[in-house]
Amino acid sequence: MARVALDLESVDDLQVLKAAGWRIAPGLVPGQPNQGLVAEMRGSPPRLADFDDSGWALGDIQERRSVGFTFAWYRLRFTMPETVKGKAVAGNRVFFECNVDNYGEVWVDGVIDRTIGTVTGNNSPKRVPVQDSAVPGQEHVIAVLVANAPLGDPVGTIFFRYAVLAFE
Repeated sequence: MARVALDLESVDDLQVLKAAGWRIAPGLVPGQPNQGLVAEMRGSPPRLADFDDSGWALGDIQERRSVGFTFAWYRLRFTMPETVKGKAVAGNRVFFECNVDNYGEVWVDGVIDRTIGTVTGNNSPKRVPVQDSAVPGQEHVIAVLVANAPLGDPVGTIFFRYAVLAFE
């Protein structure tokens, strides 16, 4: 299959994936005091595929959020389609591609590949496998933790520059 891609900001492309859109919440652990910042905490629940984000607002991933030392989770729940732009999806490789400002972690179905799933540095593109052999009808969750950096003296805000689901 020649590469085809879906823009994960496009309403039309999100409909192909039966996705409502990106759910976004501030904090390392949204809804907790001090945005969940607790010394020596072991894991943030929104990284898990079965985490209930239904109470989070749908939002624009390019909206600039917060300033200073801050975190936010961005989550997208979708169903693997039969076809994309007229091409059959079954058996093809699927990748999530993004660029976040500044630091990010990409969790696919509750798992992070620690060698390639961490976005380090401003304007660093990231490409993470979602499935080696796509199965139409299968549900997936992409969860991205974004933080403002450098952590010792954060500048600017947090946001996505882009997010794409690529089929090859």
